[in-house]
Amino acid sequence: MSDTLILAVPSKGRLQENVHAFFARAGMPLVQARGAREYRGALGGVDNVEVAYLSASEIAAALASGAVHVGVTGEDLVRENIPDADKRVMLLEKLGFGHANVVVAVPQAWIDVRSMEDLDDVAGHFHARTGRRIRVATKYVNLTRSFFARHGIVDYRIVESAGATEGTPAAGSAELIVDITTTGATLAANALKVVDDGVMLRSEANLVASLTAPWGEAQHAAARAMFDRMAAEKRARTMREVRTRFIQCDTNLVDEAVSRFRCVAPFGGPTSSGMLTLHCPPDTLHALSLFLRERGASMVTVGPIEYVFAAENPLYEALQARLAGA
Repeated sequence: MSDTLILAVPSKGRLQENVHAFFARAGMPLVQARGAREYRGALGGVDNVEVAYLSASEIAAALASGAVHVGVTGEDLVRENIPDADKRVMLLEKLGFGHANVVVAVPQAWIDVRSMEDLDDVAGHFHARTGRRIRVATKYVNLTRSFFARHGIVDYRIVESAGATEGTPAAGSAELIVDITTTGATLAANALKVVDDGVMLRSEANLVASLTAPWGEAQHAAARAMFDRMAAEKRARTMREVRTRFIQCDTNLVDEAVSRFRCVAPFGGPTSSGMLTLHCPPDTLHALSLFLRERGASMVTVGPIEYVFAAENPLYEALQARLAGA
């Protein structure tokens, strides 16, 4: 086990589904040998990786303690649950799913409260009038304290929420809330509104590495292999392969195509027979094909790319540099 890299992934819900799809696209299916109820698994295609299925909040704690090497969890949980997070973990990459904003929301009836400055005024008046501090219901205690301090708000107290935070103002157990939201529909259904400058964090699922875990040679090798596949899939996802052949094709034309259409010539300039391969972002494909045909290409083919492996391994190189300086 000392040579094993531990990868922590969410144990249930939509986030788990998205994580499974993410690793599968990179050619590394998450394998649960004894079915969905199994809380340990393996990573297809990469040796010496054990997959641990944990809740999203447990993943953040395990990364902080060094119990796992790499995990997928929301940035909101990292920032909330890990003191001095940037010293203990490294957020390697946003994954494009699990979006949720941590926001300050007040009753819609508070028509004069549009900003955090307005909220500061209300909190001060509330304290002076009632002798009590305004109550903020939240699960995000540390994020709330930090955000309110940046806005100079001190006349409040936190009510830790264990259930449906958005229902606390209507129940009379808090005056306002700090919670996560994706569409805002649940807040609106509970007669709440987000303060204009009250978005505390725009969170999404992140690939996170622990800086406190035991990183030996075997763990480095596993991480290098895993991140290499991720990078290859990401490069392929953002490009299409363009192929053509014509006599007039030369290095000057290739240089112009690369410059104008944000292309990459992965194998250099044209071959002696005039064959040219380019990797091009989808939004410039038509303009590039026109450019090539105007210069003598009779046919241009475009196809998807499954993986693009390059000499660079940016995720691993970033982690390696950070571990070396930790």
